[in-house]
Amino acid sequence: MNKSIVIGSTLAVLGLGGLAVGAYQVQTFDREPTYADILSVDTVTRSVETPREVCEDVVVHQQAPSRDPNRLLGTAAGAVVGGVLGNQVGGGSGKKLATVAGAVGGGLAGREVQGRVEANQGRTTTQRQCNTVVDTREEHEGYDVEYRFEDRVYSVRLEEAPQGNQVLMQDGVPQWNVREG
Repeated sequence: MNKSIVIGSTLAVLGLGGLAVGAYQVQTFDREPTYADILSVDTVTRSVETPREVCEDVVVHQQAPSRDPNRLLGTAAGAVVGGVLGNQVGGGSGKKLATVAGAVGGGLAGREVQGRVEANQGRTTTQRQCNTVVDTREEHEGYDVEYRFEDRVYSVRLEEAPQGNQVLMQDGVPQWNVREG
């Protein structure tokens, strides 16, 4: 092969190769930046519930156990006293009626008096009572962001809210942390 043809062909290939490299550089460096439109930014939180125990001292009245739950003693004593008092009233058959009425009324009154006396018997103590309460607080988880790039909608969760209504795209990837200034 002719030496000048080889040299000429080599220079032509190198020259064309240089043009191709130059065209690639022009294409990559002269390109306008592309942006995606941010459609929505929603704050994401979650409720965190924390149980805790709360205790307090409460005054409690403890009723003494009744030795006479049917209040027979009070009823009997009241009936005797009422009968004696009723017997003091009137004379003849009215005396008998007054004695019976006094006994019945005294029995009812004696039963009531015994109930009141027993209700006040007992002791008062202080007891520690505890219960569980739940504290609720909201915890920040991030931001759900929707953006549109080249007629497609994408969703992503970010730690920080994006600034503005667009995001710089580089090779189809959003540059969330890039600040232009």
